[in-house]
Amino acid sequence: MSDWLTEKLHDDYAQSLRIGEMLYDSKTEHQRLKVFQNGTFGRVLTLDDVVQTAEGDNFIYHEMLTHVPILAHGAAKRVLIIGGGDGGMARAVLDHASVEQVTMVEIDAGVVEFSKEYLPQLSRGAFDDPRLNLVIADGADFMRTTDGGFDVIIVDSTDPIGPGEVLFTDHFYGHAKKALTPGGILVTQNGVPFMQGDELTGTMRAFQSLFSDATCYLATIPTYAGGPMAFGWGTDSDARHVSVEVLKERFAASAIKTDYYTPEVHKSAFALPPYVARLIP
Repeated sequence: MSDWLTEKLHDDYAQSLRIGEMLYDSKTEHQRLKVFQNGTFGRVLTLDDVVQTAEGDNFIYHEMLTHVPILAHGAAKRVLIIGGGDGGMARAVLDHASVEQVTMVEIDAGVVEFSKEYLPQLSRGAFDDPRLNLVIADGADFMRTTDGGFDVIIVDSTDPIGPGEVLFTDHFYGHAKKALTPGGILVTQNGVPFMQGDELTGTMRAFQSLFSDATCYLATIPTYAGGPMAFGWGTDSDARHVSVEVLKERFAASAIKTDYYTPEVHKSAFALPPYVARLIP
């Protein structure tokens, strides 16, 4: 009989994934890492038994947290990633030849090292790209002390428990705002609103005090179960309202191949069903 990993992130709901083969199981200074093979999702990474990413569907998460702000901005040169130790987010950002520098701040060096070995298909050489500056540090500490100058900031955090909790505070978002260039865009991972509504409401309350345009957009990612996932969006520009025609031009110029993102998906992702819209103060 096969072993199953049961993720119990939510109080009243769990999901289980069959473990075909356990490839890695070790505790670092910060958290317990596992990588296992699953017949549908390929290699799956968990931190403290909470699914972080999977070979099979990670492209949805990474494409929507990178291409949406970068193509909406239209002239992003410097990008900051908080988290993302598996390298998938960095790879998606670096797919944009127009991006000149990516700073990636990951608290756990162990995640980076084992991801290079066990999940190389996520980073696809990103860690060797000369445009990437990898910083092993606490994301909240980095944000408080950085000189800033970033056109896009992507918060690729874990859920607001354990090491990821400090990345969901008003102070953190305030420091992030200061680190943006004029017209810069901040995007965040905000969980599944049907299950984690308070998480989205808290972020949106902070965003509304900081940005003239504060909302979220959605994407459905199978391993982040319980409905579509929300991504926070904060900016003082009108980048959210860029036309689909302009997005098509920018997307074509980027020559990036995608499996989820299109300019039409980009625009429609900001159309929120009422149960999500009501979570925004």
